[in-house]
Parts: sequence; structure tokens; C-alpha cells
Amino acid sequence: PNYLKYIKKLNSKIVLYFHNDPLEMAGSEKVNDRLNLMEICEKIIFNSGWSKTRFIEGLDNFYSSSPKLEVINQSTDKPNVDFTQKEKIITFVGKLNSAKGYDLFGGAILKILKKHVDWKALVVGDEPREKLIFKHKNLNILGFQEHKKVLKILEKTSIAVACSRWEEPFGRASLEASSRGCAVIISDKGGLKETITNGTILKNNSINDIFNAIDDLIINKKKLLDFQKKSYENFYLTNTHACKKIDFYRSNILN
Repeated sequence: PNYLKYIKKLNSKIVLYFHNDPLEMAGSEKVNDRLNLMEICEKIIFNSGWSKTRFIEGLDNFYSSSPKLEVINQSTDKPNVDFTQKEKIITFVGKLNSAKGYDLFGGAILKILKKHVDWKALVVGDEPREKLIFKHKNLNILGFQEHKKVLKILEKTSIAVACSRWEEPFGRASLEASSRGCAVIISDKGGLKETITNGTILKNNSINDIFNAIDDLIINKKKLLDFQKKSYENFYLTNTHACKKIDFYRSNILN
């Protein structure tokens, strides 16, 4: 955001997108910073309602309904999913650090794999700054993977877990898991709730709570399939949906 003081000299209509917490970014931390951004920008787009709420924190209430401020969630495609091809797989995608809750997932998944010996877990991601090591014969740490491969993994995944400790501005891992018909388990942090329509939202983000949520879905096969199908059927954050909203505001600005 602090680049806007230079960009405004171009005398162009400016649209600013926030994909992170505005209160933690140079140029939008202070109330006056954000009031200045509203004056400079034609539109300010947020990737979640949570991000917008953070932006208007400390501002007068009438700013919350300003037409300059709009939420356009991040999006993905929605391929055809064959639920008969779902495998007994639990997946974690993201940085393998404590901010993402990987330590919590790791502790829970070792207990799950010990109890449910016919299930396996796949972990996609890495983290050179923080070493959290979990080992089990049915736990496969894949490291960093190309995006297309991650989406293919999610298509055959039954349960996906996104248990972040930090306030996620949105959350692509849970978004893409929903679009692939996974039963998604998320923590109640930031904009994560906006990424799913049907799933499990953890009241307490702990090893035991994650274990219990996964265990419940494995034991209750009908509930698992119901979550998977509703997650997919009710998924609406498609690229087409987002593009229509982007085209609409752009058309209004240009005209």
C-alpha cells in the first residue's frame, strides 16, 4: 500500500487489491493511511470479508458501506469429481510450520493412523526455517509440488485439514479442497470460514480436537460422504464467479 503515493502520480484510476491483513502492511497500518488510500483509489478489493473488516477497523461506521470497498474472494476452477474414486487419504497442504498448525496436524495424524490402519496421510509443502518431523509408514511427506499435481491429489483426497494458528486472510488450501469435494476441517481463524460452505470448523484448535474431527468422519461414513458431496455441490467461488464481479466493477469505472 505504501507504493500508492508514487503510483497516484500517474493520474490513472487505481484499484488496490488486499490479499493480506491491511493492519500489518506498510501504508495501511494507521487510520490516516487507510483514509488516504480511500481517497487515492477508485476501488479497494479484499480477498475476504475478514480482510475488509480489518481495513475498516477504527474508521467511522459509514465507511463499511462505501461503494469503494468490495469483497471479491479468491477463486479456482470446479472440475467434475467422481466420488467413487475417493481414497482413504487425509491431506495437509501448506507451509510445514506452527503458524499453519502443522505441529497440531502432525500430532493428530499419528494418532489417527495408529487407530485407522487402512487410512493414509499425504503432506504437501516444506519449511526450511522450522523443522517439525513426523514419521509413520502411512504418512507420506511429498514436499513442494506443482500446483496441478496438488489439485490432482485433492481430487482423490477424502479429508483435508487446514488448522492454521494465525489469522489466515483467506486460505487457498481449504478453497481448493472444497472445489475438489473433500470433507474439509478448518480452524476458526481469519477468513478461513469463507472458503467452505460445508465442513467442520474447530471450536478449539488442538491436537485432540483435530483428531476427534477426523476420527468422527472416518467412523461416520455417511457423514463423510455427505460433507464431501455438499462441499462440492455448494461450492461457488469459481473463476467465472470472480471474473464476473471483476468485469462488472471495471466496466463501471471505465464508463
